[in-house]
Amino acid sequence: MITAAADGSSLANPGPAGWAWYIDDERWAAGGWVHGTNNMAELQAVLELLLATAGADEELLILCDSRYVINSLTTWLPGWKRKGWRKGDGKPVLNVELMQQLDAALTGRRVRFEWVKGHSGHDLNDAADQRARAAATAHRDGTVVDAGPGFGIPRAEPRQPVAVVEPQPDLFSVVEEPPVTTPAGIPGTAGQRVKAMLVSLTRQLLSPEVRTDAERLRDLLHPDFIAHAVDGRVIDIDHGSWHPLDDVDLEVLGVDEYAPGVAGMRWRQRDRLRYGLWQQTPLGWRLRFAQVTPVPEPG
Repeated sequence: MITAAADGSSLANPGPAGWAWYIDDERWAAGGWVHGTNNMAELQAVLELLLATAGADEELLILCDSRYVINSLTTWLPGWKRKGWRKGDGKPVLNVELMQQLDAALTGRRVRFEWVKGHSGHDLNDAADQRARAAATAHRDGTVVDAGPGFGIPRAEPRQPVAVVEPQPDLFSVVEEPPVTTPAGIPGTAGQRVKAMLVSLTRQLLSPEVRTDAERLRDLLHPDFIAHAVDGRVIDIDHGSWHPLDDVDLEVLGVDEYAPGVAGMRWRQRDRLRYGLWQQTPLGWRLRFAQVTPVPEPG
């Protein structure tokens, strides 16, 4: 299990802000903005931690001193999604773009949150707090932020589970369990954050909970979504729910960013080569086009 602290800091709230996550002195990261709130920084710290560890096949325990973050991600999030990202009083959810990215990054992950009291001598929390505050201070002073070493490459080649069975249409089927590359090691021109996000969203598309729920599935598709199934059929956004799948792994072949907010992911599941074109919208990344191609038999 990976145990990490995530923390945020805003010097004036709103004001110069910094985020950080910390596992140990060899694995941590920090960043921030010239202007942001404390809650934004706290959420960003968790998001960056989830993206950095997206390829690790271990449970993640996140230590956090923000009850707002923990309650948002463990209690309130499902209700917000059902209500179209609005709170019980009908008002829009604050920091909705971050919440949507966190929702995607959490899908398919084994993650637990534990509240810790801030500034109480907890080694990991204090280390994250110091780095978040240093990042906020650097943005205030116009100096370079110490971004840290990041998560690095895991000691063992991880596998990423992605729940998925014989599909109709066959857009995302698998038969055996090839290894999955970590986001840092995935080929392609996209940045690590985009790579991790598209892998996470693809996992979400593979999950039976999403595939069998037309509304949740539609939330991940671009309004102009088109797919070419392996049998030649053309599938659009009005197709409705997809059949659930029963296998859980994918092999990422590459993720390329063609222009800001437009990226493609190539991946394989046994005898199927698959491609997804994603476009970033005001509501987050959405799948614009998908294609499945059989792998030619050798000889």
